[in-house]
Amino acid sequence: MVDKLDAELIALLAAEPRLGVFEASRRLGVARGTVQARLDRLQRSGVVRDFAPAIDPELLGYPVTAFVTAELAAGEDGEAAVEHLRGIPEVLEAHTITGAGDLMIRAVARSNADLKRVIGRIVGAPGIVRTSTVIALATAIPHRTVPLVQAAVAADDDATKEENG
Repeated sequence: MVDKLDAELIALLAAEPRLGVFEASRRLGVARGTVQARLDRLQRSGVVRDFAPAIDPELLGYPVTAFVTAELAAGEDGEAAVEHLRGIPEVLEAHTITGAGDLMIRAVARSNADLKRVIGRIVGAPGIVRTSTVIALATAIPHRTVPLVQAAVAADDDATKEENG
């Protein structure tokens, strides 16, 4: 789990990913070794997966974002479909889901006409029998995790206070 210092470190690095360990330690008011040890632990545990740059698909020429719900044929486990989707660069993520469909896919395209091509490639995946697509008009809340980290720490603090009476 993460504590308050971990949450502060994650928030700092999310805001300024190129910040070095020394500068992070200075801003957090802790030893450099403490920051390095925390980062190592957070990476080892998988809480922090990487320090890769955040890419804006729109600035790469892909301003259209769509969410595609795909239904699989009866008896399909989806592995072949997911492997096919991995080969489509415009597919940014795919999740198995409950509800009306079996997969939720986030895809980008250069235009609405190009989206038709991308959806055609998605529909070509083995086992996919039907899709439904919605186009995002705007991003109201971009992908974020820092508020979740802060909420997890607050929940742990509340649980600790409750246990201690």
